[in-house]
Formats: sequence, C-alpha cells, structure tokens
Amino acid sequence: MKPLGPIPDGFVAVDGELAIGGRKASDLVAEAGATPLFVYSRDMLRGRAAALRDTMPERLGINYAIKANPHAPVLEFMAGLVDGFDVASAGELARLGEAGIDPAWVSFAGPGKRDEELEFAISASCTINLESEGEARRALAIAERRGVRPRLAIRVNPSFELRGSGMKMGGGAKQFGIDEERVPALARKIIAAGAEWRGLHIFTGSQALDAEAIIETQANVLALADRLAGEIGAALPKLNMGGGFGIPYFNGDTPLDIQAVGAALSDRFAELPDNLAATELCIELGRYLVGEAGVYLTRIIDRKISHGQTFLITDGGLHHQLAASGNFGTVVRRNYPLAIATHFDAVPEEEANVVGCLCTPLDRLADQAHLPRAEVGDLVAVFCAGAYGATASPADFLGHGPARQMLV
Repeated sequence: MKPLGPIPDGFVAVDGELAIGGRKASDLVAEAGATPLFVYSRDMLRGRAAALRDTMPERLGINYAIKANPHAPVLEFMAGLVDGFDVASAGELARLGEAGIDPAWVSFAGPGKRDEELEFAISASCTINLESEGEARRALAIAERRGVRPRLAIRVNPSFELRGSGMKMGGGAKQFGIDEERVPALARKIIAAGAEWRGLHIFTGSQALDAEAIIETQANVLALADRLAGEIGAALPKLNMGGGFGIPYFNGDTPLDIQAVGAALSDRFAELPDNLAATELCIELGRYLVGEAGVYLTRIIDRKISHGQTFLITDGGLHHQLAASGNFGTVVRRNYPLAIATHFDAVPEEEANVVGCLCTPLDRLADQAHLPRAEVGDLVAVFCAGAYGATASPADFLGHGPARQMLV
C-alpha cells in the first residue's frame, strides 16, 4: 500500500458522507447536475484569512495571487477578505474587472507581457511589476503615447532563494525580475521619466513548509529592500514581500507554523529601518489561501480487476487535476489526500488504484491506496483542490471538457 496525503482539517461526515460547507457531497453533485465537480468552501476561505490576520503583524497587507484559483465567485468572495490582488496576465486582470474589483488594488507580474497587455494595464491604472529594462522602455513609451502616468514597480531577482521551496523563483539566472544590482539605476530612470513609482516586488519561491526558511527569506527581503531604497535615493512606497507559504499535500508533510512566521515578522516590523518606516508592506499568497478549501468530486463509473489489482475508474482525472496525477512538477509520484466521499467515515478494507477516464497511463489519482470498498456510482473526493486545479490542468485533453465549479 501507498499512503494517502493528509485530509485538511475542517471536513466531517454527515450521514456517512463527506460534507463541504455543511452539505453532503451527493447533494452538491445533484445541484451541480453532474460530476466531475470542484467545490470551494466559503467557511474554509474565511477561516484561513482570519487565521492569517490573527498571526501576522497588523500592518501587513495580504494579497491574493489569482493564478491559484480565478473562479469568479471565489474572486468576489476573496475581495472581502484580502487587501489586494496579484495577476500574471491581461486575461486575469480582465477577470477581476468582470468581478467588479478595482484595478487600483491590482499588481501585474510576469516575464512576457505583450504590448497590448501593458497598454491594458496602464489604461486600467494597475501597478505593473517590471521584469526587465526592455519592458520598462515599452511601458514608458506606451504611457507617453497615451498621455497617462503609469504606475510602475520593479520585480527584483534577488541573490538569495527560499530554501526548500517547491518552485524557486529567485537567486541565480532567472527569467523572473531584474537582477538586484541593476535595480537602482532602472528605478531612477522610471522616476525621472515621470512615472508613479510604486516600489519593489521580491518573490523568491513557493510551496515551502519550513517556517525557519520563510523567516530567513523575509528577513533577507527586508534587508535587500532597505539597501535598494537607499541606493535608489527615493522613498519606497510599497514592498511586495512575495509569499511561499505551502500546504501539506503528501504523507509526512507537516503544516507550516504560521504562528512562528508571524511572530518573527512582528519582531522585524518593530525594528524597521528608516527607509521602510513609511512603506506599505504586503505578502502575496495564492495556494495557502485557497488550496485546502477546495475538493474535487468525481464518480466511479467502473470497477475492474487486473492481475489481482483493483481499479476504480472515475469520470474525472488529470484533465482537471493535473497536480494530483503527479504530472505538475512532481519528480516522484505520491498520493494526494483522497477519500471515498460517499463512505467518508467507513473503515478502509481494500487496496485500490483510483484512475481517471483518459486514454493514458498517466491518468492516476491514487496508487495502491487503502480505502473503504467502493462500487460504481460512489463519489471520490480529491482534497487540496482549491488551487492549481481547474485552470492549471488540460481541460480540453481528449475532448472530455471542463469540470463544473461551485462555491458553497
């Protein structure tokens, strides 16, 4: 047998079934009309935001990186929980506009912004986190042509990285940001050109569970921002300190100690240098805010035995949950948190492989998992599905189409 990942706290059984937001999985599927279905819990989103507010310094702003989950009802709900939004494309910026969110709340990062994206962001008064000197020249030229004052910040590629992060986005040669030694000269050019100077964005990595590594990186970010502000010779209006907060996906993962992170950051904020005394400070989180609030529900449509192994074949799969299949950056495939939703409180009694409906051996949701006996018609729940699920998976692969989504 291969162990399953840990199911997040907050999920209970009602009449033996998994309940999400107090409602049974089968009732949610009936309302949606069919499976597969992503369900996102308002209670869990609200609870995660409240826990962050309780543990982080009061001065710290919390931004939501919508790449994690841009479902419109989620965006509208998150607007009441966070202080700003971060996007990585004009398409994401447009989604926020459709959700009625003020672009002045938004910053736009990404190493390949097209001219039309820069123009859209400048017209919307969105803050652009510049990723190169060339991008800065293009943004200034577009703003001059349109006769407007752009809101520009610089994304910094620092010399350090976030230890233990799932994806390293700083340190060494990177497509992200401008190497730290070139930042002061570019910032002075931006200010001299008459742009509205919006400060720095320093994002070093993601999906870290080691509190000490995050504490170390945040200290390095503050020290670097202090030094760069001094070299720029102008006040630093805002510092986006990045994120990196991870969630447990696999057996043996330990939840991030946010109390330790918050306490250390509070100590740092109590002794900020003069260059950062009036700076607006924020962190940028996606997965940590929404990941554990989502569940992917898929129905078993066949049960078969092959060479003595049981296969539970579902109507879902990697086209909706690429990460759970092990095909989204995982080197060695491990099982996500998964359960038989319609027998959520039942005792495990068999070893089974849970697979999707796609014609590829890569389409696996759980290998050799210890589960309650399940039959055709039962529902399977894949947890930690609130981030990088629906929009980070190849929904059109083999023509099965996208999953339904709902916020409860």
